[in-house]
Amino acid sequence: MILPVLKILSRVPLSVVHLIAWPLGLLLILIPNRQRHCARINVRICLPHLSVLQRQWIWMRSLIETAKTLLESPRLWLGKPDRVLQLIRKVEGLEAVKQAMKKGRGVIFIAPHLGNWEMIGQFCSHHFPMVLMYRPQKNKELDDIIRRGRERFGAQLVPSTRKGLSLLLKGLRENKSIGVLPDQNPGAGAGVYVPFFGIAANTPVFATRLASRTHAATFIITAERLAFGRGYHLHIEKASECLYDEDVATGAACMNRDMGKIILRRPEQYWWGYNRFRHRPEGEPEIY
Repeated sequence: MILPVLKILSRVPLSVVHLIAWPLGLLLILIPNRQRHCARINVRICLPHLSVLQRQWIWMRSLIETAKTLLESPRLWLGKPDRVLQLIRKVEGLEAVKQAMKKGRGVIFIAPHLGNWEMIGQFCSHHFPMVLMYRPQKNKELDDIIRRGRERFGAQLVPSTRKGLSLLLKGLRENKSIGVLPDQNPGAGAGVYVPFFGIAANTPVFATRLASRTHAATFIITAERLAFGRGYHLHIEKASECLYDEDVATGAACMNRDMGKIILRRPEQYWWGYNRFRHRPEGEPEIY
């Protein structure tokens, strides 16, 4: 049942997909749900310097952009490969990655949930040998679709476990690129609490741990969504040097600062609906 629906969506132009996403996003705004609850709180506590109206505009637009990401993804998984790559209208920073790959230590791509992060894996695995962490979906049919969609440009998917971490390290030693999602909660006891927009957030450490261990060039990469369904603008930026610090907390805090600066450029395209602060440091009150 899922596959026919996704195939239909994969053939719909992005401009039409975005039109469909607006009413879906409005439903997320109007009907009480977890995404709306988290988005309102996250924007309020992370962006206190903005006015109430500015914050309201950001969290509402963020839910609409979330709907766009949901409806766009079938095209990236199932659409014709050449047409998928044509959706990338501009890329900044690609030459720096090519130069880094020549050094033979691999490349780490850190991809925050901004714009359409699915596009990042497609583009990078088309240009470079790539290893990606992957968390299987509960629905087997959907899992097969996503897995095949992410692998079709040559990416190797590995589990988000210790074994997966060792395979990422192996990939870097073989001069491959790896992709890391840095803003998902790794679970109690699996990360470090460092500031994210000034709020203590349980933050994954494998990106900074791999960077400090291998000295692989590390880049923050985002796929900004262009208006009117015109496609995507990829931004690739070198991570700050402090991310390579041997102290993982220092490196993770550095990574969060880098992400924060990038998110503030297009805050409405960030996934504020995720319960980023689900786990709290001992003694601190719940946020949600």
